[in-house]
Amino acid sequence: MTDSILSKAATMEIPINRNGDTRTAEDDSLEQDLQQVMVSGPNLNETSVVSGGYGAAAEVIIPTCSIKGPAILFNEEYFERRCGNAPKPGVSSRRHVCVTFSLPLLPPAHAMHPSSSNPSSMSEETTRGIAVEKFDSMKKWGINTYKCTKQMFSERFGRGSRTVDLELEAQIDVLRDTKQKYEHVLGLAQALTEHFCSMVQTQQALGDAFADLSQKSPELQDEFGYNAETQRLLCKNGETLLSAINFFVSSINTLVNKTMEDTLMTIKLYENARLEYDAYRTDLEEMSVGPRDAAALAGIEIAQQDYHVHRDKYERLRGDVTIKLKFLEENKVKVMHKQLLLFHNAVSAYFAGNQHQLEHTLRQFSVKLWRPGAERPSWLEEQ
Repeated sequence: MTDSILSKAATMEIPINRNGDTRTAEDDSLEQDLQQVMVSGPNLNETSVVSGGYGAAAEVIIPTCSIKGPAILFNEEYFERRCGNAPKPGVSSRRHVCVTFSLPLLPPAHAMHPSSSNPSSMSEETTRGIAVEKFDSMKKWGINTYKCTKQMFSERFGRGSRTVDLELEAQIDVLRDTKQKYEHVLGLAQALTEHFCSMVQTQQALGDAFADLSQKSPELQDEFGYNAETQRLLCKNGETLLSAINFFVSSINTLVNKTMEDTLMTIKLYENARLEYDAYRTDLEEMSVGPRDAAALAGIEIAQQDYHVHRDKYERLRGDVTIKLKFLEENKVKVMHKQLLLFHNAVSAYFAGNQHQLEHTLRQFSVKLWRPGAERPSWLEEQ
């Protein structure tokens, strides 16, 4: 029944007499008959009134959004039979008014029950948000790079000013010079290790050759035996000295390529922060001497915020560099004092032929014995 209601409109014909009075004696019975043919339906939101006579008909649309009520389905044959004036075929015997009630269109199902979350739309919004963030990041990076490059060229050509901490700059120069000298010492110590390792391996091979000849030459057995024993003793002492030199090289390598390098990385960050600080400081100074309209004042306010941010970053990194330089100097003195004493005692005992003193030196500095051809212990095990 609902499908029949949605497929066609209901029509009610109201008779009008010649005097224009719409109320007749049959109205009361007509209303009762109408109740028998009424069916339930959706609310009405539009009424179409058609007024016609002997031929032409005029249609007027009257919106009735405020009118609510059931839709009406009329049985036309029953209505005409009750009125007793069934129309003849062809010509209408009286004037009548047709009132048509149009049923509203039902909204789509997804509009009546909207989904709380759409995965595809959420994915698109997330992708769009990531793209916007990347664009903003690229924009800020481009502006910052332009200002820093401009400041760098201005300093090199002597047209711009730069912030200088004379005491800190002097300490940084000393550190870089010290690092170069320590790298040179490290290279020489590594070369000494390689050459001395080759000498120890040669002594070991020579001692084995003397021992073999002493077995095959009875007439020179004692002489070959003495030399074989001497080379074996030298090889053993050489391995002990080589362990001390390797420990010395490992400690200097840690100091130069880890501790000093970490401090220099912080110094590099400090220098970049100093360049950014000077770039934004120069930008603020140039904007301050310009015009003071509304747009310029807004730009000056933004420049001041950027200036304060980069100034705080510069001061923070300057404090970090000062602290690291102080700790590095203390650590360098402590490490080098121990390593230089180890190197001196080990070399002196080796060339003096004092095997007992050489072994005591290794025990004193907790150095493990390392033999040629064996894998070197890691720096963590040596520490």
